[in-house]
Formats: sequence, C-alpha cells, structure tokens
Amino acid sequence: MSGHHYSSTLCGWREWVSLPSIELPWVKAKIDTGAQTSALHATGITEFERDGVPWVRFTAHPWQLSDEDAVEVELPVHDRRTVRSSSGHAQERPVVLVEVDLVGRRISAEFTLTDREEMLFRMLIGREALRQGFVVDAAGSFLGGKPPRPIRRRNRGRSGPASTS
Repeated sequence: MSGHHYSSTLCGWREWVSLPSIELPWVKAKIDTGAQTSALHATGITEFERDGVPWVRFTAHPWQLSDEDAVEVELPVHDRRTVRSSSGHAQERPVVLVEVDLVGRRISAEFTLTDREEMLFRMLIGREALRQGFVVDAAGSFLGGKPPRPIRRRNRGRSGPASTS
C-alpha cells in the first residue's frame, strides 16, 4: 500500500477496528496520541522459543465487558519495550506485529501486550501507527463506521437476539 502511506486518513478519538491477522473482527479502540506504541489487552502472556526464535502466546479479548469470543494467539516477538503507564509505573512488555483495519485502511502496527482489564478500552492505537497517514479529529467518534447492533451489544456484555441495525 505504498500510495496510502502518506495520505491523511481522518479518524476519530475512538474507532472500531479489525485485526484480521489474529482473527478478531471487531475491537473498540481508543486513538491515543499520548501513547507512542499501540497496546492490546492480553491475558495468559507466555513467552517461548520456536526454532530458536522468541514467540509469545496470549489470549486476546475483544469485548470491554465480557470474556466471550476470546482468541488464543501465537506470534513471533518483534521487540521488547519498557512502557510507562499514565500512573508512572514502568513495565517491560513483549511487542508483536499485527495487521489492523482502521477507518477503511489496513496497516501493520506494533502492539505491546498488557492486561488492560481495568481500562475502558481493550486497545490503544498510538502515534507510531498513526504516523502511517492518519489525522485525528478529537471531536469525532467512529468515523470508520460502527459494527451491527448485536456486535455492539456483545461489547457491552449483553448477548441477546440478533438485531438488524
């Protein structure tokens, strides 16, 4: 996607994204210009070696208020980063490369893996990913669209009959 790298794709301060390479079709993400690296909520983070290469196994949780539809993932460790949280706590985290569909564009982005259970958003999209041609409208939300209502209900921990809107 060489022609798209330098575009100015507008996104809101929160967006629904897809992570096709790890089979997560919907995750609500906060677009966080205060964070350098993107972060993904993961549990059971276990590092191991495969053919002499460092890998990580984890469970990715797409929904904010539910553990339904969690996905077991194994990926090569791309890097390790020391990340300082908003409270000032420093933590070393594994970094993985993941494809992200954001506002109609697919990019490859680095994600640190961390337990975001207590956070409102299961994913942050940071500046390194946004540098791939995104501009943030701080007043905008879901400029890339919203998933169907049944998906939004699952994100809020509500399952129920399927709806058409």
